[in-house]
Amino acid sequence: MARAVTAGVGQLQERRLDRYVIWIVLFLCGFGVVAVYSAITYLATTKGAGDTEMFLFRHVLKMALALGAIVVVSMIDYRAIGRISKLLLVGALALLVIVELLGVSSGGATRWLDLGRFGFQPSDLARVALLVYVAVMLARKQEYIKSFRRAFVPIFLWIIATVVLIGMEDLSTAALVLLTTVVMCFVGRVNILHLGGLGIVAGALAVLLLLSSPNRAARVESFLGIKIFEHTNTEEVFDAQSEGFQAEQARIAFALGGFTGVGPGRSTQRDFLPAPYNDFIFAIIAEEYGLVGAFFLMALFVAILFRGMLRIARRAQDPFGLFLAVGLTTMLVLYGFIHAGVSCGLFPVTGLPMPFVSYGGSNMVASGIMIGLLLSISRHSNDAA
Repeated sequence: MARAVTAGVGQLQERRLDRYVIWIVLFLCGFGVVAVYSAITYLATTKGAGDTEMFLFRHVLKMALALGAIVVVSMIDYRAIGRISKLLLVGALALLVIVELLGVSSGGATRWLDLGRFGFQPSDLARVALLVYVAVMLARKQEYIKSFRRAFVPIFLWIIATVVLIGMEDLSTAALVLLTTVVMCFVGRVNILHLGGLGIVAGALAVLLLLSSPNRAARVESFLGIKIFEHTNTEEVFDAQSEGFQAEQARIAFALGGFTGVGPGRSTQRDFLPAPYNDFIFAIIAEEYGLVGAFFLMALFVAILFRGMLRIARRAQDPFGLFLAVGLTTMLVLYGFIHAGVSCGLFPVTGLPMPFVSYGGSNMVASGIMIGLLLSISRHSNDAA
């Protein structure tokens, strides 16, 4: 009898999903639908003959794909995905190379693969695959995790390769991926001196990537308000309609929103901000819902941080689950906070979307996969903290 009860409890635990994370994602999706519908007017006017419903339908369809990814991935044992993580990462890196050769250019960067009626960013697949594989390696190498040759080098060869391939066209995503993996390695007890050395290497790589791209360097100079690099165009850096213009219009949106906002659908800055439905969706939310709406939205990401770190990661069934939960949570929350920071003028314009809120396809599906993995870890978690 006792064994039967114990077995029944074990089965219930394996089916247990973190319902708070599910509700948080649904709230974010709801915010996204309303905000995107309000901000999509300019895109619909320029590319869809004013048909805002068509773009809203596309957004809802992509959101449905993301929610479907959450359901499917949460039903799969995360350890099964870990067993094929190296294969997934190798495939993602191959796609990044293909993008460099055959990719579609948009906004001055080649990030997309053309799949007919749909576009796909392999960097979204690569960052998820890298998190899974790094978590696998950290778990396998715990007995000698302080070793430079046996642990640090094998792990960071994959990290550097992925970061460099992503950073060739998307420095902001590459920096975020590197920061996330460093957090994972810190939790995984990797030697602090080794991580410090990695920081120096990362800084050198960032400078090289800036030197190789005048557009990327000009964006940094525009944010700082000073001329640093010789290969950038001074007129472009200090152009009133360039990066500084975007940041200024986002700050105006915050000022117009005040404490309670101007009301849903009444944004005026959506007509001035470039890509208000994606890169600056947080500014539109702050204008229409004020400081109250902006704080509520950020509170949802803080809630993901607490549930991911203090609930799912701490109760993970094995070290692999713990490290993976830390990485997934860190990346999701960093995306949300950096997007908000760009809208507030705290960071240079990066183009990072806000998970489940911004208009987008491959990024939203990637976010759905990450939430699905988190739920899979919680489904197999131990009952004791």
